[in-house]
Amino acid sequence: NHTQIKFILLGITESPYVQAPLFGLFLLIYIITLVGNIGIMVLVWMVPSLHTPMYFFLTHFSFADVCCATVISPKMLTDLLSENKTISFAGCVMQFHCFAFFAAAECHLLAVMAYDRHVAICNPLLYMTVISSHVCRQLVASSYLIAFLSAIIYTACTFGGSFCGPNQINHFFCDASPVLKLACSDTRSNEMVIFAFVAINAVGTSVIVLLSYICILRMVLRMHSAWSRSRAFNTCACHLIAVSLFYGTIFFTYLQPASSHSSLDKVASIFYTIVTPMLNPFIYSLRNKEVKCALAKCRRRM
Repeated sequence: NHTQIKFILLGITESPYVQAPLFGLFLLIYIITLVGNIGIMVLVWMVPSLHTPMYFFLTHFSFADVCCATVISPKMLTDLLSENKTISFAGCVMQFHCFAFFAAAECHLLAVMAYDRHVAICNPLLYMTVISSHVCRQLVASSYLIAFLSAIIYTACTFGGSFCGPNQINHFFCDASPVLKLACSDTRSNEMVIFAFVAINAVGTSVIVLLSYICILRMVLRMHSAWSRSRAFNTCACHLIAVSLFYGTIFFTYLQPASSHSSLDKVASIFYTIVTPMLNPFIYSLRNKEVKCALAKCRRRM
């Protein structure tokens, strides 16, 4: 028994006629992701009026989006134009660990952001007391800590066995399910541990998000102004669509039996690794009146 020193990523598709158009499409998405998320971080840092808990959480969420996309996209783009699609064992471990860390961090940051909006709308008089700067730092730090510990467990369960047989990963990045299929040792216990921790992280945080938005919608229904209700409903609907797209694709990919995995996993993975990081700045930030005003001020300064 020995461990493979490298793997081969089969990528999204093997058709040479589709790879070049996909390269252009995903390169554009990656550039928009970087510009949108980094732009939000710089804007919040430069404009004092955005130094609030909501934008503090959005900054860290944008940072996680940038890192998650950067862990996946450059290697995927390189493989679309290259015949040499190998990745070292250490590189595969590092890619998966970083992806698991930032994906788990996004789950917990989404829950923190939903709780922040719940307190701001349902208990506005207590907002500055409940969501103080000290509490903000604690919530973000705990999100990263839980994500880091979860990523260690995911990585240990995925790469803890021996890989002495095939070395072709049927995916565009090193993900748990396609990697475990190549293991020579029994992986059922490892799959159960991964399933359990994904359920704790993803399902637990999604329940917090759902309950927070239910409370928010109940408060919105009590508003007397039809314009205020309409605006709040539009904002909540956009947020829930983005959250549903992120969590739905994660649930589809990781919370299913190993025998049920198929080529649709690649399509689902594209959404939560590439598409949602691009959409999040537009949904969570660029629709806000405060962000639009801050952008207008920056343009006038320039």
